[in-house]
Amino acid sequence: MMPKYQRVFLSSLGYELGPVVVTTAELEERLAPAFTRLGIQPGQLEAWTGISERRWWQPGTPLSQGATAAARKALQKANLSASDVGMLLYCGVCRENFEPATACAVADGIGLRGGTFVYDLSNACLGVLNGMIEVANRIELGQIRAGLVVSCESAREINEIALARMLNGTGGMDEFAPALATFTGGSGAVAVLLTDGSFPNLRGHRLLGAVSEVAPEFHQLCRWGIKPNAEGLHEQFMVTDSVAVLKNGVALGVQTWKAFLDAMNWTPASVDRVICHQVGSGHQDAILKSIGVPREKDYTTFRFLGNMGTAALPVTAAIADERGVLNAGQRVAFLGIGSGLTCLMMGVEW
Repeated sequence: MMPKYQRVFLSSLGYELGPVVVTTAELEERLAPAFTRLGIQPGQLEAWTGISERRWWQPGTPLSQGATAAARKALQKANLSASDVGMLLYCGVCRENFEPATACAVADGIGLRGGTFVYDLSNACLGVLNGMIEVANRIELGQIRAGLVVSCESAREINEIALARMLNGTGGMDEFAPALATFTGGSGAVAVLLTDGSFPNLRGHRLLGAVSEVAPEFHQLCRWGIKPNAEGLHEQFMVTDSVAVLKNGVALGVQTWKAFLDAMNWTPASVDRVICHQVGSGHQDAILKSIGVPREKDYTTFRFLGNMGTAALPVTAAIADERGVLNAGQRVAFLGIGSGLTCLMMGVEW
């Protein structure tokens, strides 16, 4: 069943980007001994991914710091205060602790107190879109007037681990291939403010509804977590079967797109703009071709920001809005896909 909304507005977007620019050429330079061993030519990493640079946070930067900065920007744009917020969800893949919820640190950072809902929600790269549905449902039911969905993703740490493993390894392409997706990662934070349209001089872009489809039989294709190392200590790992993720992800995307258009009573031609999850050039080309959407209707940031996980799609929407790519009255489709595999598509009247 598709959730549809009559009184939910995407009122503002705030974002914060990691301040350290890391080019793909820099990563390739660091990987040069491994690339020489594997017979990989310089420039191949950028050719495979379409990503020329990405952002990292400074070492030791708390995730809640980026999410708090983004949340403050979203509130400032809407001229609201923390006291207006009835729900705050932190939806990043990266979290500061197993407990307490990273949302608590962000809530404290913006001065949120008292009777409100504050917790974490996790669903791979779809976390923010899922969080938006949670907040929208509360608004539609009349339980809250406004809610914030925030996240902050950091690629520095897992990239440093992957770099070390590649340089210390002795394997062939079977060692490099599962790490390829790791090197697409970028760092950024986002905040999405949803409201019921009742605040003075504040409405925004109308959230119409969303559709979700899943293929959990593929949940092993992309994994990021912690595991014991040879010394018995726990360390991060990330492994991705990029070929299988692309093949099965595109199939799930086609299935979801059909269900989405039917539920929204839209046609492909009536969709003015799409904002996709930002993975890389191969994924963009494959998904747009499979659903029959011309590339000129899409807007991307992955070439310079990489894949920022949960923050990628909403940050891209925010930048598109700032640059006048999204215009009032347009039908905009948010097309999200994440490990699991799960796919979620959301319709917005801009």
